[in-house]
Amino acid sequence: MQTIAQEPANEQPMNEQPQSPPTDAPGRNKAVTDRLLLFFALVYVVEGVGQVGGLIAQPLSFYLKQVHGWTALQVTAYLAIFNLPWIIKPIYGALSDFVPLFGYRRKPYLFAANLVAAAGFLWITQLAAPSQLVWALQLTAYAMAISSTVCGAVLVENGQKLGESGRFVNQQWLWFNAAAMVGATLGGQLVQRLPPTSALHVAAGTVAVAPVAVLLATVFLIPEKKMRIDMPALRGTLHSLVTALKKRELWIVGTFLFLYYFSPGLSTPLYYTMTDSLKLSQSYIGFLGSIASAGWIVGALFYRRLFREMSSKHLLNLSIGFGASTTLAYLLLANGTSAAILSFCSGLSAMLATVATVTLAADYCPPRSEGFGFAVMMSLINLATSSADIFGSFLFEHAFHRGLTPLVLVSAAFTAFAFVLVPLLHLGDKRQGQAVVAVPAGGPEGGHVVRGMLSD
Repeated sequence: MQTIAQEPANEQPMNEQPQSPPTDAPGRNKAVTDRLLLFFALVYVVEGVGQVGGLIAQPLSFYLKQVHGWTALQVTAYLAIFNLPWIIKPIYGALSDFVPLFGYRRKPYLFAANLVAAAGFLWITQLAAPSQLVWALQLTAYAMAISSTVCGAVLVENGQKLGESGRFVNQQWLWFNAAAMVGATLGGQLVQRLPPTSALHVAAGTVAVAPVAVLLATVFLIPEKKMRIDMPALRGTLHSLVTALKKRELWIVGTFLFLYYFSPGLSTPLYYTMTDSLKLSQSYIGFLGSIASAGWIVGALFYRRLFREMSSKHLLNLSIGFGASTTLAYLLLANGTSAAILSFCSGLSAMLATVATVTLAADYCPPRSEGFGFAVMMSLINLATSSADIFGSFLFEHAFHRGLTPLVLVSAAFTAFAFVLVPLLHLGDKRQGQAVVAVPAGGPEGGHVVRGMLSD
């Protein structure tokens, strides 16, 4: 039996249920929400420039293509190696949930991950061979994945408590893409103005500075109390987690997310098409990345005004329809102007898809194991995206003989197939951010709890 009354005032047992809110809860919740919004903005600015797909992406792809003569499939396969840290995110989530360091579940992991990320990017500045770069890049990928996982746990546990999951997800991706927009432009300029190896090294050195922002945000913005490991409560949480993972609803959501994102990727084939067929300059291709990020930002602003109150089901259907239409529009790709328009629309549709699916994943995470549950959902998305990118490049190189048109048609068809899957979620009128918790063993059968009410 837990003996709460004997705990020191500044500590609480791990996984202890929150006490009744004080009378000034609305004002306090607003203050907490505002601090978290700032925290997510800072963390995802760092994510936007610091991931392998960030500022370093174009310099790295150009370096591999020009210096080593790699094909689209070879570049995609090389980059896919760095998706592994994002696929095993549940491991970091479980550690963060169940193994606090120095009494904290989130802050020490964020500190360590971002220090390692900075060191990894500095290491890259001293390397040139792909066989050497892979280790340093892998180190930064692991660090960024751990930081993202812990940040996701902060989002879920506070988003469910405050009913702000959708708003937090929107905030994250708004600032992620603001940073990505700057990173894409800078990356394109580096490739255009510097030799390939120098562009890669300058990009890595620039990114190495960014994690300092997360270190400061972790100290001042995360509302985390010191706690101790409570073994009885931990065993109870693990049992609840295992029970929740056996529920049909969670597996349906996970399967939906995987299939939703398993659409043959266009990213690397588009890069090769724009470079070799359209003869676009590397600086302009980098600028197109900024335009895509601008589309993400406009999508985030639209979400706040137009889509925030939309039900989860309606937002999912809207994102699928817009995504399939945008993919089909790449049949019109002919020059730099059409590439710019398509990049903007692609970013806009990707933002809607991300908010719709990531919020859905957050809403279905089991309580008290938020890091693990959310990481499982995100790992399914990352696995699907990584596999789809390789599949798309394989089709581009070997099945369609570098023809973009059939790849666009196949990709759009895969996206549209998600329409068939939405009814299987049985979302009803569930609003975004409304937590859905699987009923534990011994509870009502065949349903799930939405805000304390049983729903089929």
